[in-house]
Amino acid sequence: MCHTGWRRRPESGSLMAIHPSAIVDPKAELDSSVEVGPYSIIGPNVKIGARTKVGPHVVIDGHTTIGEDNRIFQFTSLGGVPQDKKYAGEETKLEIGDRNTIREFCTFNLGTAQDVGVTRLGNDNWIMAYVHLAHDCQVGNHTIFANSAQLAGHVHIGDWVILGGFTLIHQFCRIGDHAMTGFGAKISQDISPFVMASGTPTTAYGINAEGLRRRGFSPDQITGIKRAYKTVYRSGLTLEEAKTKLLEEAAASPESAKYIEQMHTFISEAQRGLLR
Repeated sequence: MCHTGWRRRPESGSLMAIHPSAIVDPKAELDSSVEVGPYSIIGPNVKIGARTKVGPHVVIDGHTTIGEDNRIFQFTSLGGVPQDKKYAGEETKLEIGDRNTIREFCTFNLGTAQDVGVTRLGNDNWIMAYVHLAHDCQVGNHTIFANSAQLAGHVHIGDWVILGGFTLIHQFCRIGDHAMTGFGAKISQDISPFVMASGTPTTAYGINAEGLRRRGFSPDQITGIKRAYKTVYRSGLTLEEAKTKLLEEAAASPESAKYIEQMHTFISEAQRGLLR
């Protein structure tokens, strides 16, 4: 070990920014540019990509793969065994993509054999403190999870989703692209793409129009999505009637057709019912 406290990679002799108090299993695969802070522990089946920074007091275990340019803050636990009594030590995984920020005290568990066997977090996500991703959660890209958002097992989250602080999501729920929840939302049914949900009890109360504008949606596209929202949530139609009307609206609105069809497909595939 050199006097700076950095360790040398045996195969190359190059310096790695690994604090001398960190414990990195010799079998772990870390890019030479990875930084690991004091007292962090990295297990034998962990792979970490270029320029990722692991803060102090972080534990990364299990068959965990982490991509490039991530920043992981102190006291985070990644790749722990699932909080599922059926888990019997199967070789399941946690996969984290690129350019994610994972703040303090987050816990992401491995997948289980009862599902696809992998818990996934995509790219460019902003995960605030105390967030929990249970086994088999599938999280897309460009999401924001505020402090203490809690996801039970098998939850699917689309791209560009925003979860307000203390949002609680029941197992097997799905949250569609561009959806948003308010502070303390309790989600026990699926939330359609583009929809905002909040309140006690939690209900749908509009679309995330401002978010869509910021992401480059045109006025005509937003108008079409608003019309589709009213058809599903405010028209008084049954869900089957609303689904038929959505297809008619998509045919009549070429500018927003793919987004209306996206809502239709999501609603048709809902397994836990649709939060309305």
